[in-house]
Amino acid sequence: MSDAVPAGRRRRGSFWRELPLLLVIALLSTFLIQTFLGKVYVIPSESMLATLNGCAGCNNDRIVVDKVAFRFTAPAPGDVVVFRAPDNWDSDPVPRSDNPVVIGLQQFGSLIGIAPLDEDDVVKRVIAVGGQTVACCDRANRVTVDGRPLDEPYVWFEPGSDAEQNPFDPVTVPDGQLWLMGDNRRNSADSTAPGHGPVPVANVIGPARLIILPLPRFGVIPMPDPQVTNE
Repeated sequence: MSDAVPAGRRRRGSFWRELPLLLVIALLSTFLIQTFLGKVYVIPSESMLATLNGCAGCNNDRIVVDKVAFRFTAPAPGDVVVFRAPDNWDSDPVPRSDNPVVIGLQQFGSLIGIAPLDEDDVVKRVIAVGGQTVACCDRANRVTVDGRPLDEPYVWFEPGSDAEQNPFDPVTVPDGQLWLMGDNRRNSADSTAPGHGPVPVANVIGPARLIILPLPRFGVIPMPDPQVTNE
């Protein structure tokens, strides 16, 4: 009687032995890509509506952030960027469980972009850069930079709400810093919030390039330069 194992069974056995290694390679590849090249983030709030969808209980947008671009170029007006909130910014960290198993699952979900991070990472739009003076508002309810009104087609107000921006006095942005605002102007804790102000360019992780999920929302994130106007 032959003791030979059928070829099909050997192949199946080999697959199951190699599966743990394949999983480790896949996770390591994901970690390296998201650490050095690009990272997937979940939009956790409504501050960037309607450009980016995010709210409690929603099918929140997943975006890809380019972690390489700003090694070669500087953030520019209109860019949608993810950045680390400065210490003086109030943050709303994502609640975490005390269960170590749940904590591990949450951290894994953050790594691959299926759960929000508990870091102080924020997404906003660049409105003004170092050396520019920003203020709100002119008689037409527009933000101005260096006295010129911005063209901001992305600004969003809740339907039925008062479509008025929150006014603030002129602020000259220091060199090496950015003035950042949410597209949902009445519901965004951004540079205009008391105690916040400009954000160092060094805090910027990268520009948000794509919405990848949900699939009906897939596409490039629009970043028109608001300082290019007809006036």
